[in-house]
Amino acid sequence: MNKRKLGFTTRQIHSEGHGKPKNSHVMPIFQSSTFVFDSPEHGAALFANEIEGHIYTRISNPTTEALERTLANLENTEQAIAFSSGMASVVASIIPFVESGDHIISGDTLYGPSLHVIGDIFSKWGITSSFVDTADPDKIAKAITPKTKICFFETPANPTNKITDIAAVAEICHKRGIRVVIDNTFATPYNQRPLEYGCDIVMHSATKYLNGHGDIVGGCVMGNAQDMALVKKFRTDTGPCISPFDSFLFLRGLKTLSLRMERHNSNGLRIAQFLEKHPDVKMISYPGLPSCPGYQVAKKQMSGFGGMIAFELKGGFEAAKELLKNIEVCTLAVSLGTLDTLIQHPASMTHAKVPKNLREQQGLTDDLIRMSVGCEDVEDLIADLESALEKTRKKIGVRT
Repeated sequence: MNKRKLGFTTRQIHSEGHGKPKNSHVMPIFQSSTFVFDSPEHGAALFANEIEGHIYTRISNPTTEALERTLANLENTEQAIAFSSGMASVVASIIPFVESGDHIISGDTLYGPSLHVIGDIFSKWGITSSFVDTADPDKIAKAITPKTKICFFETPANPTNKITDIAAVAEICHKRGIRVVIDNTFATPYNQRPLEYGCDIVMHSATKYLNGHGDIVGGCVMGNAQDMALVKKFRTDTGPCISPFDSFLFLRGLKTLSLRMERHNSNGLRIAQFLEKHPDVKMISYPGLPSCPGYQVAKKQMSGFGGMIAFELKGGFEAAKELLKNIEVCTLAVSLGTLDTLIQHPASMTHAKVPKNLREQQGLTDDLIRMSVGCEDVEDLIADLESALEKTRKKIGVRT
Protein backbone atom coordinates (compact mmCIF):
# COMPACT_ATOMS: atom_id res chain seq x y z
CA MET A 1 0.00 0.00 0.00
CA ASN A 2 1.56 3.29 -1.15
CA LYS A 3 0.64 5.75 1.60
CA ARG A 4 1.79 8.70 -0.51
CA LYS A 5 -1.29 8.18 -2.70
CA LEU A 6 -3.71 8.04 0.22
CA GLY A 7 -5.55 11.05 1.62
CA PHE A 8 -4.31 13.02 4.61
CA THR A 9 -6.83 11.61 7.08
CA THR A 10 -6.24 8.03 5.94
CA ARG A 11 -2.49 8.51 6.36
CA GLN A 12 -2.78 10.05 9.82
CA ILE A 13 -4.72 6.97 10.92
CA HIS A 14 -2.76 4.27 9.07
CA SER A 15 0.86 5.51 8.85
CA GLU A 16 1.93 3.09 11.58
CA GLY A 17 0.75 0.22 9.40
CA HIS A 18 -0.65 -3.12 10.53
CA GLY A 19 1.37 -5.84 12.23
CA LYS A 20 2.05 -3.97 15.46
CA PRO A 21 3.81 -5.81 18.32
CA LYS A 22 1.83 -8.71 19.79
CA ASN A 23 -0.98 -7.99 17.28
CA SER A 24 -1.93 -4.86 19.21
CA HIS A 25 -4.53 -2.69 17.47
CA VAL A 26 -2.81 0.53 18.64
CA MET A 27 0.91 1.03 19.11
CA PRO A 28 1.82 -0.03 22.70
CA ILE A 29 3.80 2.14 25.10
CA PHE A 30 7.33 0.77 25.37
CA GLN A 31 7.98 2.33 28.78
CA SER A 32 11.51 1.00 29.10
CA SER A 33 14.77 2.88 29.40
CA THR A 34 16.88 0.07 27.98
CA PHE A 35 16.46 -2.97 25.72
CA VAL A 36 17.87 -6.48 26.13
CA PHE A 37 20.43 -7.99 23.73
CA ASP A 38 20.07 -11.56 22.53
CA SER A 39 23.83 -12.06 22.75
CA PRO A 40 27.09 -10.08 22.95
CA GLU A 41 27.25 -10.24 19.17
CA HIS A 42 23.72 -8.84 18.88
CA GLY A 43 24.56 -5.89 21.14
CA ALA A 44 27.77 -5.17 19.24
CA ALA A 45 25.93 -5.26 15.90
CA LEU A 46 23.35 -2.78 17.17
CA PHE A 47 26.01 -0.36 18.35
CA ALA A 48 27.81 -0.72 15.02
CA ASN A 49 24.54 0.09 13.16
CA GLU A 50 24.85 -3.19 11.28
CA ILE A 51 21.28 -4.22 12.14
CA GLU A 52 18.08 -2.47 13.15
CA GLY A 53 16.87 -2.60 16.73
CA HIS A 54 16.80 -0.72 20.01
CA ILE A 55 19.47 -0.08 22.61
CA TYR A 56 18.31 2.76 24.86
CA THR A 57 15.28 5.07 24.74
CA ARG A 58 17.40 8.23 24.52
CA ILE A 59 18.59 6.83 21.17
CA SER A 60 15.36 5.28 19.90
CA ASN A 61 12.14 3.72 21.13
CA PRO A 62 9.49 1.70 19.24
CA THR A 63 6.59 3.94 20.33
CA THR A 64 8.48 7.08 19.37
CA GLU A 65 9.52 5.61 16.03
CA ALA A 66 5.87 4.87 15.19
CA LEU A 67 5.11 8.52 15.95
CA GLU A 68 8.00 9.70 13.78
CA ARG A 69 6.85 7.61 10.82
CA THR A 70 3.42 9.20 11.00
CA LEU A 71 4.82 12.73 11.26
CA ALA A 72 7.10 12.24 8.26
CA ASN A 73 4.20 10.85 6.25
CA LEU A 74 1.96 13.82 7.03
CA GLU A 75 4.66 16.38 6.12
CA ASN A 76 5.53 14.40 2.96
CA THR A 77 9.18 14.07 3.86
CA GLU A 78 11.76 11.36 4.50
CA GLN A 79 12.19 11.47 8.26
CA ALA A 80 10.94 13.08 11.46
CA ILE A 81 12.65 13.29 14.85
CA ALA A 82 10.54 13.77 17.99
CA PHE A 83 11.65 15.91 20.93
CA SER A 84 10.68 16.60 24.53
CA SER A 85 9.42 20.14 23.80
CA GLY A 86 8.85 22.65 21.05
CA MET A 87 11.82 24.71 22.23
CA ALA A 88 14.07 21.64 22.06
CA SER A 89 12.91 21.35 18.45
CA VAL A 90 13.76 25.01 17.73
CA VAL A 91 17.30 24.47 18.97
CA ALA A 92 17.68 21.12 17.18
CA SER A 93 16.48 22.54 13.87
CA ILE A 94 19.35 25.06 13.87
CA ILE A 95 22.37 24.04 15.97
CA PRO A 96 23.40 20.90 13.99
CA PHE A 97 23.87 23.13 10.92
CA VAL A 98 25.84 26.07 12.33
CA GLU A 99 29.08 26.71 14.19
CA SER A 100 30.80 29.61 15.88
CA GLY A 101 31.21 32.49 13.45
CA ASP A 102 28.12 31.63 11.41
CA HIS A 103 25.14 33.92 10.92
CA ILE A 104 21.37 33.30 11.15
CA ILE A 105 18.61 35.36 9.56
CA SER A 106 15.50 35.17 11.71
CA GLY A 107 12.00 36.49 11.38
CA ASP A 108 11.47 39.48 13.65
CA THR A 109 8.13 38.07 14.84
CA LEU A 110 8.62 34.83 16.76
CA TYR A 111 7.55 33.09 19.92
CA GLY A 112 9.32 34.92 22.76
CA PRO A 113 11.67 32.09 23.88
CA SER A 114 12.67 31.47 20.24
CA LEU A 115 13.74 35.11 19.95
CA HIS A 116 15.71 34.80 23.19
CA VAL A 117 17.48 31.58 22.17
CA ILE A 118 18.46 32.83 18.71
CA GLY A 119 19.36 36.37 19.70
CA ASP A 120 20.88 35.92 23.15
CA ILE A 121 21.91 32.33 23.85
CA PHE A 122 23.34 31.52 20.41
CA SER A 123 25.35 34.75 20.51
CA LYS A 124 27.26 33.40 23.54
CA TRP A 125 28.54 30.65 21.23
CA GLY A 126 29.65 33.13 18.55
CA ILE A 127 26.59 32.60 16.32
CA THR A 128 25.25 35.98 15.21
CA SER A 129 21.74 36.79 14.02
CA SER A 130 19.75 39.42 12.18
CA PHE A 131 16.03 39.85 12.84
CA VAL A 132 14.17 41.00 9.75
CA ASP A 133 10.65 41.32 8.43
CA THR A 134 10.47 38.07 6.45
CA ALA A 135 7.16 39.16 4.90
CA ASP A 136 9.39 41.33 2.67
CA PRO A 137 11.76 38.95 0.79
CA ASP A 138 13.98 41.88 -0.21
CA LYS A 139 14.86 42.45 3.44
CA ILE A 140 16.04 38.85 3.68
CA ALA A 141 18.22 39.28 0.59
CA LYS A 142 19.80 42.42 2.06
CA ALA A 143 20.50 40.68 5.39
CA ILE A 144 22.48 37.80 3.83
CA THR A 145 26.20 37.71 4.59
CA PRO A 146 28.92 35.27 3.47
CA LYS A 147 28.48 33.61 6.89
CA THR A 148 24.69 33.16 6.70
CA LYS A 149 23.78 29.48 7.05
CA ILE A 150 20.13 29.46 8.21
CA CYS A 151 16.98 31.47 7.59
CA PHE A 152 14.47 30.71 10.36
CA PHE A 153 10.91 32.05 10.56
CA GLU A 154 7.31 31.30 11.47
CA THR A 155 4.37 31.59 9.12
CA PRO A 156 1.81 32.43 10.36
CA ALA A 157 3.96 34.11 13.00
CA ASN A 158 3.29 34.14 16.73
CA PRO A 159 1.34 36.15 17.86
CA THR A 160 0.50 38.61 15.06
CA ASN A 161 -0.19 36.10 12.24
CA LYS A 162 2.35 37.74 9.94
CA ILE A 163 2.55 35.74 6.70
CA THR A 164 5.78 34.99 4.83
CA ASP A 165 5.96 33.74 1.24
CA ILE A 166 7.79 30.43 1.72
CA ALA A 167 8.60 29.84 -1.97
CA ALA A 168 9.98 33.37 -2.44
CA VAL A 169 12.24 33.07 0.61
CA ALA A 170 13.43 29.60 -0.40
CA GLU A 171 14.36 30.83 -3.88
CA ILE A 172 16.46 33.68 -2.46
CA CYS A 173 18.17 31.54 0.17
CA HIS A 174 18.91 28.50 -1.96
CA LYS A 175 20.81 30.63 -4.48
CA ARG A 176 23.26 31.33 -1.64
CA GLY A 177 23.29 27.82 -0.16
CA ILE A 178 21.26 28.84 2.91
CA ARG A 179 18.95 26.36 4.64
CA VAL A 180 15.37 27.49 5.16
CA VAL A 181 13.86 26.37 8.47
CA ILE A 182 10.22 27.02 9.33
CA ASP A 183 8.24 26.75 12.54
CA ASN A 184 4.92 25.41 11.23
CA THR A 185 3.18 25.22 14.61
CA PHE A 186 0.33 27.65 13.86
CA ALA A 187 -0.57 26.03 10.52
CA THR A 188 0.06 22.28 11.03
CA PRO A 189 0.71 19.98 8.05
CA TYR A 190 -3.05 19.82 7.49
CA ASN A 191 -3.17 23.50 6.49
CA GLN A 192 0.38 24.02 5.19
CA ARG A 193 3.30 21.83 4.12
CA PRO A 194 6.33 24.14 3.82
CA LEU A 195 8.63 21.45 2.39
CA GLU A 196 6.46 21.43 -0.74
CA TYR A 197 7.26 25.14 -1.22
CA GLY A 198 11.04 24.74 -0.98
CA CYS A 199 11.63 24.80 2.77
CA ASP A 200 14.45 22.46 3.91
CA ILE A 201 13.46 21.74 7.51
CA VAL A 202 10.13 22.14 9.29
CA MET A 203 9.58 22.00 13.03
CA HIS A 204 6.56 22.08 15.33
CA SER A 205 5.72 22.53 18.94
CA ALA A 206 3.70 19.31 19.17
CA THR A 207 2.29 20.56 22.46
CA LYS A 208 -0.11 22.58 20.33
CA TYR A 209 -2.30 21.45 17.42
CA LEU A 210 -0.50 18.21 16.56
CA ASN A 211 -1.38 16.64 19.90
CA GLY A 212 -4.38 18.91 20.36
CA HIS A 213 -5.48 17.86 23.85
CA GLY A 214 -3.27 20.00 26.08
CA ASP A 215 -1.86 17.00 27.95
CA ILE A 216 1.73 16.69 26.70
CA VAL A 217 4.76 18.87 25.98
CA GLY A 218 6.65 17.81 22.86
CA GLY A 219 8.13 18.82 19.54
CA CYS A 220 9.39 17.49 16.24
CA VAL A 221 11.80 18.30 13.41
CA MET A 222 11.35 16.99 9.86
CA GLY A 223 13.29 16.96 6.61
CA ASN A 224 15.45 14.81 4.36
CA ALA A 225 17.24 11.77 5.77
CA GLN A 226 20.71 13.34 5.54
CA ASP A 227 19.74 16.41 7.59
CA MET A 228 17.70 14.37 10.03
CA ALA A 229 20.66 12.08 10.73
CA LEU A 230 22.43 15.16 12.14
CA VAL A 231 19.33 16.18 14.09
CA LYS A 232 18.96 12.70 15.57
CA LYS A 233 22.66 12.62 16.55
CA PHE A 234 22.13 15.98 18.28
CA ARG A 235 19.15 14.55 20.18
CA THR A 236 21.04 11.40 21.17
CA ASP A 237 24.05 13.32 22.44
CA THR A 238 22.23 16.15 24.23
CA GLY A 239 19.27 14.16 25.56
CA PRO A 240 15.98 16.01 24.81
CA CYS A 241 14.15 12.83 23.79
CA ILE A 242 10.39 12.59 24.19
CA SER A 243 9.15 10.01 26.69
CA PRO A 244 7.43 6.84 25.37
CA PHE A 245 4.23 7.77 27.22
CA ASP A 246 4.15 11.24 25.63
CA SER A 247 4.89 9.65 22.25
CA PHE A 248 1.83 7.45 22.76
CA LEU A 249 -0.40 10.43 23.63
CA PHE A 250 1.06 12.45 20.75
CA LEU A 251 0.36 9.60 18.33
CA ARG A 252 -3.19 9.29 19.65
CA GLY A 253 -3.76 13.03 19.17
CA LEU A 254 -2.48 12.93 15.60
CA LYS A 255 -5.20 10.49 14.58
CA THR A 256 -7.81 13.24 14.83
CA LEU A 257 -5.70 16.12 13.50
CA SER A 258 -7.65 16.69 10.28
CA LEU A 259 -11.01 16.43 12.06
CA ARG A 260 -9.94 18.96 14.67
CA MET A 261 -8.34 21.32 12.14
CA GLU A 262 -11.50 21.44 10.04
CA ARG A 263 -13.33 22.70 13.13
CA HIS A 264 -10.51 25.09 14.12
CA ASN A 265 -10.54 26.47 10.57
CA SER A 266 -14.30 27.02 10.41
CA ASN A 267 -14.60 28.38 13.96
CA GLY A 268 -11.55 30.60 13.50
CA LEU A 269 -12.98 32.22 10.39
CA ARG A 270 -16.40 32.79 12.00
CA ILE A 271 -14.87 34.40 15.10
CA ALA A 272 -12.57 36.56 12.95
CA GLN A 273 -15.52 37.77 10.88
CA PHE A 274 -17.45 38.56 14.06
CA LEU A 275 -14.57 40.54 15.58
CA GLU A 276 -13.81 42.38 12.33
CA LYS A 277 -17.34 43.85 12.35
CA HIS A 278 -17.52 44.60 16.08
CA PRO A 279 -17.47 48.35 16.86
CA ASP A 280 -15.14 47.92 19.86
CA VAL A 281 -12.40 46.16 17.87
CA LYS A 282 -9.65 48.42 16.52
CA MET A 283 -7.59 45.83 14.62
CA ILE A 284 -7.80 42.14 13.81
CA SER A 285 -5.21 39.89 12.17
CA TYR A 286 -6.36 36.56 10.78
CA PRO A 287 -4.89 35.17 7.52
CA GLY A 288 -8.32 34.05 6.29
CA LEU A 289 -9.67 37.62 6.14
CA PRO A 290 -9.19 39.51 2.85
CA SER A 291 -8.29 42.56 4.97
CA CYS A 292 -5.22 40.76 6.36
CA PRO A 293 -2.01 42.03 4.65
CA GLY A 294 -0.83 38.44 4.06
CA TYR A 295 -4.15 37.12 2.76
CA GLN A 296 -3.08 36.57 -0.88
CA VAL A 297 0.12 34.75 0.11
CA ALA A 298 -1.69 32.71 2.76
CA LYS A 299 -4.34 31.70 0.22
CA LYS A 300 -1.57 30.47 -2.09
CA GLN A 301 0.33 28.31 0.42
CA MET A 302 -2.33 27.36 2.98
CA SER A 303 -5.37 25.12 2.49
CA GLY A 304 -7.01 26.45 5.69
CA PHE A 305 -6.28 29.33 8.04
CA GLY A 306 -6.41 27.73 11.49
CA GLY A 307 -7.74 29.07 14.76
CA MET A 308 -5.20 31.72 15.76
CA ILE A 309 -6.47 35.31 15.96
CA ALA A 310 -4.76 38.51 17.12
CA PHE A 311 -6.87 41.59 17.83
CA GLU A 312 -6.80 44.95 19.59
CA LEU A 313 -9.62 46.86 21.28
CA LYS A 314 -10.29 50.58 20.93
CA GLY A 315 -10.08 50.88 24.70
CA GLY A 316 -6.40 49.91 24.68
CA PHE A 317 -4.57 47.95 27.37
CA GLU A 318 -7.21 48.52 30.06
CA ALA A 319 -9.92 47.21 27.76
CA ALA A 320 -7.83 44.15 26.88
CA LYS A 321 -7.26 43.40 30.56
CA GLU A 322 -10.94 43.88 31.37
CA LEU A 323 -12.04 41.63 28.51
CA LEU A 324 -9.91 38.80 29.87
CA LYS A 325 -11.60 39.21 33.25
CA ASN A 326 -15.06 38.92 31.70
CA ILE A 327 -14.77 35.81 29.54
CA GLU A 328 -16.59 32.70 30.75
CA VAL A 329 -16.48 30.01 28.05
CA CYS A 330 -13.01 30.86 26.75
CA THR A 331 -10.11 29.78 28.97
CA LEU A 332 -7.58 32.35 30.20
CA ALA A 333 -4.32 30.46 29.62
CA VAL A 334 -1.23 30.46 27.44
CA SER A 335 -0.46 27.80 24.83
CA LEU A 336 -2.69 27.12 21.85
CA GLY A 337 -4.15 24.45 19.59
CA THR A 338 -6.24 22.68 22.23
CA LEU A 339 -9.86 21.59 21.86
CA ASP A 340 -11.00 24.44 24.11
CA THR A 341 -10.55 28.09 23.23
CA LEU A 342 -7.58 29.77 24.94
CA ILE A 343 -7.13 33.52 25.23
CA GLN A 344 -4.21 35.52 26.64
CA HIS A 345 -2.27 38.80 26.64
CA PRO A 346 1.10 38.28 24.88
CA ALA A 347 2.85 41.48 26.04
CA SER A 348 2.52 40.47 29.70
CA MET A 349 2.57 36.70 29.22
CA THR A 350 4.13 34.69 26.36
CA HIS A 351 6.18 37.61 24.98
CA ALA A 352 6.79 39.48 28.25
CA LYS A 353 10.59 39.05 28.01
CA VAL A 354 10.79 40.40 24.47
CA PRO A 355 12.21 43.96 24.70
CA LYS A 356 9.48 46.58 24.34
CA ASN A 357 11.12 48.20 21.30
CA LEU A 358 11.25 44.84 19.51
CA ARG A 359 7.63 44.11 20.48
CA GLU A 360 6.57 47.42 18.99
CA GLN A 361 8.61 46.72 15.86
CA GLN A 362 6.72 43.42 15.51
CA GLY A 363 3.35 45.09 15.94
CA LEU A 364 2.96 43.35 19.28
CA THR A 365 1.28 46.18 21.15
CA ASP A 366 0.41 46.33 24.85
CA ASP A 367 -3.28 45.98 23.99
CA LEU A 368 -2.93 42.97 21.65
CA ILE A 369 -4.96 39.89 22.59
CA ARG A 370 -4.13 36.42 21.21
CA MET A 371 -6.93 33.92 20.85
CA SER A 372 -6.62 30.23 20.00
CA VAL A 373 -10.11 29.36 18.79
CA GLY A 374 -11.12 25.86 19.85
CA CYS A 375 -13.69 23.29 18.75
CA GLU A 376 -16.67 24.40 20.84
CA ASP A 377 -19.99 25.36 19.25
CA VAL A 378 -19.06 28.63 17.58
CA GLU A 379 -22.31 30.31 18.62
CA ASP A 380 -21.29 29.84 22.27
CA LEU A 381 -17.89 31.42 21.64
CA ILE A 382 -19.43 34.40 19.86
CA ALA A 383 -21.93 34.87 22.69
CA ASP A 384 -19.11 34.73 25.25
CA LEU A 385 -17.07 37.35 23.40
CA GLU A 386 -20.13 39.54 22.83
CA SER A 387 -20.98 39.45 26.54
CA ALA A 388 -17.37 40.12 27.61
CA LEU A 389 -17.07 43.04 25.16
CA GLU A 390 -20.32 44.53 26.42
CA LYS A 391 -19.22 44.29 30.06
CA THR A 392 -15.85 45.81 29.13
CA ARG A 393 -17.50 48.74 27.35
CA LYS A 394 -19.75 49.45 30.36
CA LYS A 395 -16.76 49.32 32.73
CA ILE A 396 -14.26 51.53 30.91
CA GLY A 397 -16.06 52.97 27.89
CA VAL A 398 -14.75 52.86 24.33
CA ARG A 399 -12.03 55.23 23.20
CA THR A 400 -12.07 56.14 19.52
